[in-house]
Amino acid sequence: MSAGSAHGLGLPPEHGGGRFPGFDTLAQSKHWDRATQAIVGVRLGMMPHIRFFTPLEEATADALFDQLLYQREDPRVPITQLVDSRLAEQQTDGWHYAAMPNDRDAWRQTLAHLNSDARDAHGRDFAECDWDAQHRQLADVHDRGAGEWHGMAADRVWSLWSRYACTAFYSHPWAWDEIGFAGPAYPRGYKNLGIDRREPFEVADARPNDDPALRHEHPAL
Repeated sequence: MSAGSAHGLGLPPEHGGGRFPGFDTLAQSKHWDRATQAIVGVRLGMMPHIRFFTPLEEATADALFDQLLYQREDPRVPITQLVDSRLAEQQTDGWHYAAMPNDRDAWRQTLAHLNSDARDAHGRDFAECDWDAQHRQLADVHDRGAGEWHGMAADRVWSLWSRYACTAFYSHPWAWDEIGFAGPAYPRGYKNLGIDRREPFEVADARPNDDPALRHEHPAL
């Protein structure tokens, strides 16, 4: 990946082709207070330099997050940079499973295990494997359930990866566009509460009966 495209500097996705045609979360930013505008704006600008992950861990995390979130082309939400910032600043979930290391150590260990497994199977690091090989490797971790993976419960590892991936993805305005979320309610608020009672600035789902989970698009998830 190029530094620009991988770090959130690519052009934003085009509006109009998704489930919420014409919807643009950032069109509502004029209604947010300055603090909110600043927080959200950072996610769309130049992301901070990687401070927690090593270069190898960064490449591994990039490949892992692309798989988990099915980001196969640019522009991508900069998941690795968002997760790295959290870990560098020790902004964890505030808890971890008793049988798991703390989140910072767990991330280092699990990324290392992905690479060791990839080297054993393919003679190369995880990020250097092709998409299908990465997919199969992650499916193996997922399908172990509560079984062991490198001395840890696989479902706990999966929880770590997916929690951080989803938290980062759905903190980004491009993801908000994808789900039709108009951003922070404060200070304007919402007045039309209830099912199918949309605000004037909201857009109806163009494919309300299309559930990707039911199409099994991503068997590893």
